[in-house]
Amino acid sequence: MSTVASRSFNSTPQRDAAETWRAIVALLTQGKASAAQDELLAVIGIAASLIADQAPKDAAIVVTCDGPRTRIYCLYDDDAIDGSDANEAGLGFDPLQGDWRVSLPCPAEDLAWVQPALEAKGSRITARDKTVTLAVEKAEGARASSLTIDLKGFLGS
Repeated sequence: MSTVASRSFNSTPQRDAAETWRAIVALLTQGKASAAQDELLAVIGIAASLIADQAPKDAAIVVTCDGPRTRIYCLYDDDAIDGSDANEAGLGFDPLQGDWRVSLPCPAEDLAWVQPALEAKGSRITARDKTVTLAVEKAEGARASSLTIDLKGFLGS
């Protein structure tokens, strides 16, 4: 089973959607200028549109690489103002190590324009229907739900 890190970013109204994407990019690039940073910032308009539509509220932005997987959610409205559920802390690993990819959640009605717009910018950043779970996440969820704990063995009774 792969390791997963999760982060939640305050979005509107605390910061606008473009600022939210810049904060996410800063986390992913660890604040370093790089080709990856350029690639992520090249899609700022598209990503900001999805963030403004609150697509990453319940469906994660999923970042995969040669290391752990990263899931990023956004907080909105009162949750963003309060900020107590936010976790924008840096990661203890490089989330863009090796062959990295970013999957953005998208409302189904917007996929027709979002997917080709992202393809025109490159191949690492894609969009998926926000109601669809990635295949790897389904497999991990199935494994986790099939686990049972032997309480007698665990507690030594």
